Amino acid sequence: MAFQIGLTADFLDPDGNLTYQDIGLHLIDEADGVERAFFDVHKPEIQSSQVAGFDAVLALTPLVTAATLKESDRLTHIGRFGVGYDSVDVDACTEADVVLTITAGGVNYSVAESVVAFMLALSHKMLIKDWMTREGRWNERSDHMGSELRDRTLGIVGLGGIGATLAEMVSPFRMKELIAFDPFLSEERAAELGVRLVSLEDLMREADFISVNCPLNDATRNLIGATQIGLMKPTAYLINTARGGIVDEAPLIEALKANRIAGAALDCHEQEPLPSGSPIAELDNVIVAPHAVAWSNELFRDLGHIACQQMIDVSHGKIPHGVVNTDVLERPGFQAKLARYGS
Repeated sequence: MAFQIGLTADFLDPDGNLTYQDIGLHLIDEADGVERAFFDVHKPEIQSSQVAGFDAVLALTPLVTAATLKESDRLTHIGRFGVGYDSVDVDACTEADVVLTITAGGVNYSVAESVVAFMLALSHKMLIKDWMTREGRWNERSDHMGSELRDRTLGIVGLGGIGATLAEMVSPFRMKELIAFDPFLSEERAAELGVRLVSLEDLMREADFISVNCPLNDATRNLIGATQIGLMKPTAYLINTARGGIVDEAPLIEALKANRIAGAALDCHEQEPLPSGSPIAELDNVIVAPHAVAWSNELFRDLGHIACQQMIDVSHGKIPHGVVNTDVLERPGFQAKLARYGS
């Protein structure tokens, strides 16, 4: 029996065509004993009926809940197309003997590059200058002087794969110092990256640019709230390309309205899509994006190749790269499922 892979329907456009140039499907098509099919319809939460008959499912945006997995005798693998997994009930996957993977490392370059783009756009006031030019306010040029990255301090909240790539990427800009808050990183690793580890409070005080790059979980929800935002310099910028919910939006909006900080760039929001009439969208010192600022053909190619290879590995009875719920690997139920597949 072929190893069956299901892909959520949000990989397709309304006409049923693949939305993205390359998500690695040729790897599946070239693999022996592996077949694939897209879900018939897109639902915000994957239904148990949708996973029936599949050994593995590759999910883009839908939620994976305990209800999704209530009839998962065959299902062995859920692959998240990305590195965030707050849309997946990890404990439910483990209880159902389903391994959860993320495309670890696949987003590092693209997200780091988007942070640099935000830093440059904010510091050089690109958005304001664009509006000013379109509206014929040419003579206001001197009222909106920008600043350079040179001699500024970058603070990175979460020095994992994306944060480390960002630290390396900004080296040509002659920044004054790189600092980071990451309670899980060693001083030795930080030193290798040329970064000084500090407390979150010191980072908020010292940094000219604050880049949020940590995952969203119980420990990081509202990690940056009114107290932390109140420590920022009036000339500092906050950039969030991680997850909405890490930054408490209400005090951030207050600080931006009162010009207590210089500005912000937000790819992630507490509520997505951004609600109509959101005060964030009315501010001229904020750049917003629809949780897609890092999306590129290269990014989706890399993520797709990683995700499809993970599924092929499972089809061969191998433990895939990027496992989130490592506890599942020792469960007899999962081991029995994996043993069904040939090497």
